[in-house]
Amino acid sequence: MSASPSPPRRPQRRAASSRPASYDESLLDVELQAYLGDAPSRRIRRLRRLSAEERQRETEKEALIALSVGFPIDELLPEERPLLPGPVADAPNDYIVVRNHILASWRADPAAPLPRARVLETVAATYDHLVVAAHGFLAREGHINFGVSTAFPAAAPPDVAPQGGPAASVLVVGAGLAGLAAARQLLRFGLRVLVLEGRARPGGRVYTTRLGGDKAAVELGGSVITGIHANPLGVLARQLGIPLHKVRDRCPLYYPDGRTVETRLDRSIDLVFNTLLDHATRLRESLSQAAERISLGEAIEKLRRLYHVARTEEERMILDWHFANLEFSNAGCLSELSLAHWDQDDPYEMGGDHCFLAGGNSRLVHALCDGVPVLYEKTVKRIEHGVDGVSVTVEGGQAFQADMALCTIPLGVLKSGSVVFDPELPEEKLGAIQRLGFGLLNKVAMVFPHVFWDEEIDTFGCLNKDSSKRGEFFLFYSYHTVSGGAVLIALVAGEAALDFEKVDPVVALHRVLGILREDYDCDISYKKNLQVSHDSFADIMGTIIAHRWPHGIYGPKGVTVPDPIQSVCTRWGNDPFCSGSYSHIRVGSSGADYDILAESINERVFFAGEATNRAYPATMHGALLSGLREASKILCAAESRADTDHKKYSLQKSLRPPNGALEDLFVEPDLAFGRFSFVFSSVTPDDPEAPGLARISLDKRLLLPLKNHELKEDQKDQAPAAQKVDRETFYLYATISREQADRLRHSSDDDKSRLELLCKDLSVKLMGYNCTCDEGSDLILGILSARKARKRLQRPKT
Repeated sequence: MSASPSPPRRPQRRAASSRPASYDESLLDVELQAYLGDAPSRRIRRLRRLSAEERQRETEKEALIALSVGFPIDELLPEERPLLPGPVADAPNDYIVVRNHILASWRADPAAPLPRARVLETVAATYDHLVVAAHGFLAREGHINFGVSTAFPAAAPPDVAPQGGPAASVLVVGAGLAGLAAARQLLRFGLRVLVLEGRARPGGRVYTTRLGGDKAAVELGGSVITGIHANPLGVLARQLGIPLHKVRDRCPLYYPDGRTVETRLDRSIDLVFNTLLDHATRLRESLSQAAERISLGEAIEKLRRLYHVARTEEERMILDWHFANLEFSNAGCLSELSLAHWDQDDPYEMGGDHCFLAGGNSRLVHALCDGVPVLYEKTVKRIEHGVDGVSVTVEGGQAFQADMALCTIPLGVLKSGSVVFDPELPEEKLGAIQRLGFGLLNKVAMVFPHVFWDEEIDTFGCLNKDSSKRGEFFLFYSYHTVSGGAVLIALVAGEAALDFEKVDPVVALHRVLGILREDYDCDISYKKNLQVSHDSFADIMGTIIAHRWPHGIYGPKGVTVPDPIQSVCTRWGNDPFCSGSYSHIRVGSSGADYDILAESINERVFFAGEATNRAYPATMHGALLSGLREASKILCAAESRADTDHKKYSLQKSLRPPNGALEDLFVEPDLAFGRFSFVFSSVTPDDPEAPGLARISLDKRLLLPLKNHELKEDQKDQAPAAQKVDRETFYLYATISREQADRLRHSSDDDKSRLELLCKDLSVKLMGYNCTCDEGSDLILGILSARKARKRLQRPKT
């Protein structure tokens, strides 16, 4: 259940750009590819011949790339410091250079994994320990090697498969961007995962439907990728090869009578708007703690009156439009936003253009779903947690148990109390849920037979004479460039979004058409798409005609606005699975409440979603990043718990075999050749899958230089005792299957080649006597039991 996106906290409409309207996000990394090269070998060759000055330039470029991804240029992230030794953490410059190099290298080609071995090839050997630390941190935290390309399936790679027992299990509540990102990452970590989703579809508040005969992709929820630089959604788009369309800057405004707001006045009021926000910032600094109790709306209104700005009706309407745009950005009324903290996430804002995804954001959602086990129409009603794990009960009484749970339930649902936690959530977390705001943004989406508006723009705005309705259809998004149809979406924000939830869809549609047309004279044949009765439709039409608009945007210009083929009105506030659109900082709240909401409970219940991301709240990428964040925390908890359980139960679970048992097993091995002998834990030792133990006989002379150890025949009896010790035999052991043993037997007649095959190709770990008795105790006891069973079967029947 992920978040609807929003524009920056202080959206500005700039002059039209000369850059092309459509582009592929991979073009942003052309410069990266130019200096990193197309292949690792080319990178290595370039590093070897770079001058000190060239290498410094590359270091600076990589630092800028790391900065765009959200890393400080010359500092450690707080979560990095505990992972480093004291001396490195105190003087981290070399580590930071290595970290930035890894980030830049993967961003150059995010469709393929960046293994640690490849990084080691490009960095001097003296920094190998820094590569290990940086690569491990970046991969674990989801900064590299994540995504939806074929190189990153929702399954654990062979090298991270769980060892020694079943992996930890995790229940993920919600199949939005946060839940799916976390589930996919956890599966790659080797954990067992199941996602429970209340809806009949994935995506949560990211919802792409198809209208107009299933031809046009229409975004009813999160729609805009806000800032493409370093945005993980841009990475997913690149991995899938999906082009992005830059939302063009030009956004003309229209008066209610259809006249275009002149550029000079538009820019003048835009400056007034931003100046008011600047003064509001200075006001809160002077008020200090008193600003915690004041809303942004109250402060701006007092400043507006103080400076006597926007005094004419036209100026007031334009300023109201900017206020509505700000309410859209925050999914909340200005009267609710905290003066002290409403823009606390501005420093983290993603840079770059805002973009539409061709074909709709559902393409990302379905890619994230690939390979992830999801149960739909499982509405979670209760989450219980304790020392033994968690139990999640869904509507109808069905219960699911696991070691841990990840809750991605939207803030609006947490506020409603429809999901019960047992034990109850901590008071601090309940307080954060109550304090944070969760507002509304609604839409009227329409598919027309053809594009009748200006095809060279992606947005246009409409002013309203009534300040209380300033957010009603104040902004239109055109999706004809990416949707596959003539799609136009009208936005409803602020107080108007609350009222919109109660408006009949037919009335809402005709209000929109009234803004576009000269009047409401339109064909009522498309009422069938709105599913209302003939009588109610006639009543509604009577109400509409009685309150018709005097003019419209396109009608007075002689443009014919056709009836839409199909339309949809959203009701996110009435949706029981979200109860709103996205979060904001309300009066009395602060950014710290996002952190509190993200805190786990006893490392059993974890929380993700846009409302748990202090840096990127109210955005789609914020939801996705929170899922990656929690996947790392869950993995840490699982590993910590596994270590604790191993120490706690090692004696009970692994009884040490009797003294001499290991030696006795190899008195009569099941298979022997050269220096290798084998015993297997199976009644039928020829079973290729039978587990067993291998013993390799070695003597110290094999491991020492030959000089001084090749004695003549007549000198053997006179050799010193120390030289005789050199010829002592000793044993190494390994766990192995019968199939692997047969492969060794047939691979070569040379024991050294066999040993190399065992260690390198089969990746078998060699152990000494004590370690084998400890770690292989269960296997030794199993072999003893199998031996006894074989002897019983071999006894003659009496």
